[in-house]
Amino acid sequence: MTAPPDDCLARNDWICGAYLSTRREILADAVVEHVQLTFVSVALGLLIAVPLALAARRWNRIAGPVLGITTLLYTIPALALFSLLLPVYGLSATLVVAGLVLYSLTLLVRNLLAGLRAVPEETRQAALGLGHGRLRLLLAVELPLALPAAMAGLRIATVSAVSLVTIGAIVGHGGLGNLIWSGMNTYFKAQVLTASVLCVLIAVAADLLLLGAQRLLTPWTRQGRSG
Repeated sequence: MTAPPDDCLARNDWICGAYLSTRREILADAVVEHVQLTFVSVALGLLIAVPLALAARRWNRIAGPVLGITTLLYTIPALALFSLLLPVYGLSATLVVAGLVLYSLTLLVRNLLAGLRAVPEETRQAALGLGHGRLRLLLAVELPLALPAAMAGLRIATVSAVSLVTIGAIVGHGGLGNLIWSGMNTYFKAQVLTASVLCVLIAVAADLLLLGAQRLLTPWTRQGRSG
């Protein structure tokens, strides 16, 4: 008996409205987990990257080792990295977060350090001459001027994390990656395509949000371009 012409699930079509309507809750849960894993990973990576970049900026002798170690971590294949972390974190969401944090450090530390190093020395000296202490110099002068480079790294790290979360499906915590993985195993076309498109939409939305935040936080860059 053949499937009715409007039964896209039975026909296993790539594009299927019935899949969206009947799996709404499953898709919503997967999107929420995907966003949570991405946000937590990048936020923790940023918390670690900022002091590392500041230390590398202040003590130049440790800049090489810091950049070298974070770059080395980025070269480890995701499956291998997750396997190395498995004895510590087990089959948990924490395993995925830990792996993504390590991957994000390369992009975050390198871009933040580049931004700090790009602050002109005469600007620092002028701020010190106006009575700025080291902390005020950092918060009021150096970090704001380093923000464009730091935000560029944050945007790349976030988009990378969105894609790498899907690999967490191997431990059952991959957000939309779980649906992609199971859909590929059963050749469920609508599930694979829908979850993949949602992944892309999350990455695009995150990048646009961060771009908007960057423009709000660095209005002088827009003025420079318009001039």
